[in-house]
Amino acid sequence: MMKPGAVLINVARGQVVDEAALVRALQSGRLGGAALDVFTVEPLPPDSPLWDLPNVLVTPHSMSTALDENERVVDLFCDNLTRYLAGAPLRNVFEQDRGY
Repeated sequence: MMKPGAVLINVARGQVVDEAALVRALQSGRLGGAALDVFTVEPLPPDSPLWDLPNVLVTPHSMSTALDENERVVDLFCDNLTRYLAGAPLRNVFEQDRGY
């Protein structure tokens, strides 16, 4: 029911999205992309097609009780953005085969 080319962002619960329908919409180009940190099955299974779709951003869903977590996450993001724009290696890159 989303507009063609729209980007779906789900940070709520994996069950609120029909994952099979989402994959079809992304593969067909009906949706422009998706940013997901929750899934029907967690952790996201290694054989999920979502891992390999170029128009999907998979991020870890986490919560912490660390008082300075938000500050640390923002600092890491800003550092990685600077590195990305400079063509330098990024910090804390997700390694799919290791699951983290």
